[in-house]
Amino acid sequence: MTTDIAPTETAAPAPTAAPAARRRTPRERWLSIGKHAGLVLVSLIMIYPLVWLVVSSLKPNEDIFRDLSIFTTNLTVENYVNGWNDLQFPFSVFLLNSTIISVASIIGNLLSCSLAAYAFARLRFRGRNILFAVMLVTIMLPFQVTLIPQFTIFKELGWLNTFLPLIVPKFLAVDAFFIFLMVQFIRALPKELFEAARIDGAGQLRIFGQVTLPLMIPALATTAIFTFIWTWSDFFGPLIYLRLPETFPVSVALKGFLDVQSSSDYGSMFAMSVVSLLPLFIVFLVGQRYLIKGFATTGMK
Repeated sequence: MTTDIAPTETAAPAPTAAPAARRRTPRERWLSIGKHAGLVLVSLIMIYPLVWLVVSSLKPNEDIFRDLSIFTTNLTVENYVNGWNDLQFPFSVFLLNSTIISVASIIGNLLSCSLAAYAFARLRFRGRNILFAVMLVTIMLPFQVTLIPQFTIFKELGWLNTFLPLIVPKFLAVDAFFIFLMVQFIRALPKELFEAARIDGAGQLRIFGQVTLPLMIPALATTAIFTFIWTWSDFFGPLIYLRLPETFPVSVALKGFLDVQSSSDYGSMFAMSVVSLLPLFIVFLVGQRYLIKGFATTGMK
């Protein structure tokens, strides 16, 4: 006769209580309060010029420099109305010019820089390392060094007073910073993805278009945002190549409110400066999460 011995059940260990959070000492609390107060103070100092610009754009011309305070009750929108129509052309013309140049530059940089970055990161060809080093050296090359040769070339091509000198170079991968940014991003992608695509018979263009580009969204977004900000704010380039008022972007058009021979219309200039800054703020606020992700995934701090 056999007897079955029931297995003994082991009791589950009682859950241990989570350690209580350590209470901060009075000294630590005061240090935290001091740090936050310092950050708030620095933020106010940094944002003050922008607030002053907005408030001054709503002041009459005679009050702008007579009262530098941002607290005033004498506000008017007359500067915005006058500034929009005071120049030779409506300000919408200059906004459109800036938009055309910026959008075309974004398309050019995204297309050319991504292709160049893919070639440096994934293709094997003779002289690749030397060309990559030369490309990196151009980051340190001042813009003024190539200004005269470029101006001579564009003049011989008959491109002066057109948008071509500002747009065409973007399609030739001249922004080495963005190429380097994308190279770092592509090198961080798993090699198994590219090997699997080659095993499936995909060529380089198909791998670039269907495998690489969808994974490069953060880097592409970072490139687009920086290209827009730098192109929209560029003053020197349009000043060199554009002479006709109808081709001016907003950065050059704002100079038209200043007159060294008579009184300058600072109120209208400030008002249109606020208008020209709005696209920059909108693009930055919408794309800041892509900026953070783009730099984080490329290892750039």
